[in-house]
Amino acid sequence: MEQQASQPEMQFVASDWSAVPDVHRFAHQAMATTFEVVIQHEDRSYAQQTARAAFDEVDRIEGYLSRFLETSDVTRINHLPAGVPAQLSLDAFECLRISAEASAQTGGAFDVTVGFLVDCWVDKARKRPRTPSAKELEFARAHTGMNLILLDEPTHAVALTASPVRVDLGGIGKGYAVDRMAELLREWSIDRALIHGGFSSVLALDAPQGRAGWPVTLSHPNDRRRTLARVALQGMSVSGSGLEKGRHIIDPRTGTPAESKIAAWSLAPDATRADVLSTAFMVMTPEEVKEYCADHPKARALLVLPDGPAGSAERIMSAGAWKSGELVA
Repeated sequence: MEQQASQPEMQFVASDWSAVPDVHRFAHQAMATTFEVVIQHEDRSYAQQTARAAFDEVDRIEGYLSRFLETSDVTRINHLPAGVPAQLSLDAFECLRISAEASAQTGGAFDVTVGFLVDCWVDKARKRPRTPSAKELEFARAHTGMNLILLDEPTHAVALTASPVRVDLGGIGKGYAVDRMAELLREWSIDRALIHGGFSSVLALDAPQGRAGWPVTLSHPNDRRRTLARVALQGMSVSGSGLEKGRHIIDPRTGTPAESKIAAWSLAPDATRADVLSTAFMVMTPEEVKEYCADHPKARALLVLPDGPAGSAERIMSAGAWKSGELVA
């Protein structure tokens, strides 16, 4: 999703599992990033076949979700006249359904229809901020909102109440693809694995033998040597979003840039929702993030907040039920 200006990478402590036997790593380029599958299995050839099948699944999903492909479902939605229904693939429909659910749960902080608002505030050609006219901003706000998208679950159809709408599933697509990859690995009887999409959306299945989980560290986006948290992932996903200097993340609720955080991480049971939440947490106030995690006990958050003038100081804030020893900062 355009809201996600940049993403702070997670670092995998590979040395912690390098001594574990039968761990194999496979990589693939898709969705403008690198997907990787780390599998523990006694047969490397079988693990490689499984990884290839998982990467084929990513490519298939990208064909439906990419706004850069003329034949994708997202492109079809963005050219759809108001009131005219269109049937979607199950993958695109599910992403929209989960997006609508997340929008309601976050009070509108997550919204996949912010494309026109992003164009208002970011000059993509020159890659720098811009200030829109009042007329531009009025048009963008009138064509932004999950309420503009009508979903019919029995037929997997979508219709717009106003047109045009600029949908971008970048803030949910990678997480969704990672979850579908995990399903495929399970179908191939691969249970001990870790999957990531660009080091920003990470999902762990069962832990390697003899380990509590797949070791992952969350590092400060401005100083990779500074560790903020250490997590042993198992049956859990973590996702990160960040604000790159000179770029904007748009608050769909106000239509204006939201620059109140340097970075945000979310932990959730699946990669789709972790991906969604890391974006939403960049927009939500610290109080809203704490309230969300209190209402959703399986969710956790870690935020880097600028505290002083012009971001000269910062503070680290956590929300949710972090385990003892996980938080370093």
